[in-house]
Amino acid sequence: MQTRALGTSNLVVSALGYGCMGLEAVYGPGAGRREGITIIRAAVERGVTLFDTAEAYGPFMNEALVGEALAPVREQVVIATKFGFGTNPDGTRYGLDSRPEHIRQLTEASLRRLKVDTIELLYQHRVGRNVPIEDVAGTVQELITQGKVRYFGLSEASAQTIRRAHAVQPVAAVQSEYSLWTRDPERNGVLATCEELGLGFVPFSPLGAGFLTGKIDTTTELDPKGFRSISPRFAKDARAANMAMVDLVKRVAGEKRATPAQIALAWLLAQEPWIVPIPGTKKLSRLEENLGAVNVELTPADLRDIEEAASRIHVQGERLPEAVLKFTNG
Repeated sequence: MQTRALGTSNLVVSALGYGCMGLEAVYGPGAGRREGITIIRAAVERGVTLFDTAEAYGPFMNEALVGEALAPVREQVVIATKFGFGTNPDGTRYGLDSRPEHIRQLTEASLRRLKVDTIELLYQHRVGRNVPIEDVAGTVQELITQGKVRYFGLSEASAQTIRRAHAVQPVAAVQSEYSLWTRDPERNGVLATCEELGLGFVPFSPLGAGFLTGKIDTTTELDPKGFRSISPRFAKDARAANMAMVDLVKRVAGEKRATPAQIALAWLLAQEPWIVPIPGTKKLSRLEENLGAVNVELTPADLRDIEEAASRIHVQGERLPEAVLKFTNG
């Protein structure tokens, strides 16, 4: 497994991380404890060192699972987790909550669930409107000074928010959705800001919630309780139109003797050396397939070909349901 530095920070991780959110019942039935531990440890054995979780996943359960799975190899890995959603003890939510006292409480709880003394990378999960980002950055700075956190990150933050936070406490990484069918970070200034400030960028949903693997089409029955069933981009008409993007990655995959998923990930890896995608899966075969993307070389000519073809495809449907999009910052 190749490694990459997240921007100009000293945080060096595997070129592909592992997104743990999907181990919960997000895209369908969640993984059980045994299955989750098995796949996480399999990722470690194959060289993955960055594992992404959050207090909100479950809620609470994902962090506990990650903590248990990684306890035997704690010194070999980097755990990233997040705060920012308002979550009651019973798991119900009340919007966003990044009040300094709440950040401190959640960090202590995350440390216990993860079974660690220090969280390597702590993201603000979503930027709230009621707490100035300077206060959030200052609170994380205190946690870093106390040795409870090493690096600060932001998720789904605007370029302006990133700059304001970075002026108080250096930001090591920004996490947002980014893939061949979600190009927002290129257009809203976030990638340019990361490059200018020397920050790492961590794309979530790098495979388009599975769509770019080519395993989903208009005949696929979506789990009625899963995220895709309420996602505008997975509505049947949108899926039919968006198959053009799948056809593109399939064509390139055939030329490169790779899989569509590997092409989608290799494309992201080729964009910048400080980009570290975090695909997730519950299946060992898919894990190995995803990790094989680091060995797929896309030449400048390949990238131009993909860009030219992708520019002619109009992706239909919002990337997230309206109720979720309202929590994004800019």
